[in-house]
Amino acid sequence: MKKKASAKTFGVIGLGRFGMALAMTLAKGGKDVIVIDENESKVREMRPYTDYAFVTSNLNEESLREAGIQNCDVVIVCIGTNVGVGILTTLSVIEMGVPRVISKALSTEQGAVLKKIGAEVVYPEKDMAYFLGKRLISDNFLDFIHLNDSVEIRQVRVSGSASGKSIEKLALRKHYQLNIIALERENKTTIEIHPEDTLREGDIISVIGKVEDIDAFENQL
Repeated sequence: MKKKASAKTFGVIGLGRFGMALAMTLAKGGKDVIVIDENESKVREMRPYTDYAFVTSNLNEESLREAGIQNCDVVIVCIGTNVGVGILTTLSVIEMGVPRVISKALSTEQGAVLKKIGAEVVYPEKDMAYFLGKRLISDNFLDFIHLNDSVEIRQVRVSGSASGKSIEKLALRKHYQLNIIALERENKTTIEIHPEDTLREGDIISVIGKVEDIDAFENQL
């Protein structure tokens, strides 16, 4: 890939379970994706989904440039057990000027090093376990953005006692210290929320607040 397309382009380095699933998701979503791995069979598996799938056993800057990694808007380094290679590859990508570099970490120590050199860090097992747990414990839970250890933005489907009530009567700020920041109804989303607006069964509201307060609200639905 010699030149960026108008839409965002992505690079995925390392096709383990996490990297392969990520690359597949991006490619099936219509994104331009460069994938790199030392395992030829894994690279071959990706070739029906992207024209930019490369086998390389040496992840130095020269080989990364030959693959076109420097042209990506976002690069995700998904190297697993070889911590040293993962860190050095991440550093190379950052030094190549890629705007956003995300790197997989298997430990907090590895994550600390990656953050120090300028990468965003993901902990796949921890993050997916948290996400799955949230889905299992709540029938109403749709999606969330985890802002820190205590605060989230979460989508909640309106049902039960909340249905038919106005925003004012529901009084989320008074009872749960929560703020509604968006309302989705019939696939249309608005951020103009008025006290007199009445919630309907099946509406989706996006609320921001402490995790325990959102949990308490959901438990009352």
